[in-house]
Amino acid sequence: MTDRDQPTVDAVIAARDEGLAALQAAPDLDALDAAKRTHMGKRSTLASLQRGLGTLDDAERREVGRALNEAREALAEVEARSRQALEAERDRVQLAAEAVDVTLPPRTPPRGALHPVLETIDALLDAFTGLGYTPVTGPEVESEWHNFEALNIPADHPARGLMDTIYVQGLGAEPDQVGITPMLLRTHTSPVQARVLRTQEPPVYIVVPGRVYRSDVADATHLPAFHQIEGLAVDRSLSFADLRGTLAAAVRSLLGPDVPIRLRPHHFQFTEPSCEVDAYYDGHWMELLGAGMVPPNVLSACGIDPDAWQGFAFGMGPERLAMMRHGVTDIRQFVDGDLRFLSAQTTVSP
Repeated sequence: MTDRDQPTVDAVIAARDEGLAALQAAPDLDALDAAKRTHMGKRSTLASLQRGLGTLDDAERREVGRALNEAREALAEVEARSRQALEAERDRVQLAAEAVDVTLPPRTPPRGALHPVLETIDALLDAFTGLGYTPVTGPEVESEWHNFEALNIPADHPARGLMDTIYVQGLGAEPDQVGITPMLLRTHTSPVQARVLRTQEPPVYIVVPGRVYRSDVADATHLPAFHQIEGLAVDRSLSFADLRGTLAAAVRSLLGPDVPIRLRPHHFQFTEPSCEVDAYYDGHWMELLGAGMVPPNVLSACGIDPDAWQGFAFGMGPERLAMMRHGVTDIRQFVDGDLRFLSAQTTVSP
């Protein structure tokens, strides 16, 4: 055993002071761990002195043993303080490196928006519900009776031909009809009016949004699948003046309060008298919709007494109104799915 390893109080103090200096001088946690192993571990000078206690007499053993315990406590206390300080410094440096400048403006993701046609439909529904109308919907695959006969469109009418109507094979009649009735993709939303009149007692004020289908070739102004919004009012003592006032209020709510409108005589199979409604917009007259008074035989076909009740109906294409509101010149842009076009259609002209 060397003099350094001889278990004396002076040797313990020397080992303690050397260990304290090394622990306090450690620049980082790795160096601190190395100093702890060297001066506090199983192969440290203090451990060697501990193993030599058996060579001492009782008095010396007690004195050196006390010094060893005090040395270990001093080293443990300094090691804990150094570790706490080094960990705090490590965390400070790491947080500084990962800091985020919250004063910078955030990255704002692009905002979504309603499709221009859906936005126009919502605006129309808001206008008509404000006038007291209730929105209703119906099936897109419809019976021929609801789509035609109930609306005073006989079998020899041109609209019944395959060039205009898409028929669906393999489907039979509905339970409440007599005989076999062909099924088709509805050509307008008017069948919903017939369904409501057959199941609901007047007065009736409804507006019917939905998709309809025609055997058309897509071009700048036509689509084979498009939307319609139709309205129906059945009450006592309704007149053509009530129809005109309703349509004027709805159109001006969409295109502006000062937009001039005009009614032109027209012919529709399911209204009489009938008219088309135009609006003077962007320097010229634009056709918007068709309308008219519901004839007595249509009311009778739906179980309504035409001597007690009168009604009017109207129908319009939201795509055409959306084109006017958003400055679109080709209706096909609404269905192309081009996000560049859709993202630009977030405001309306009026």
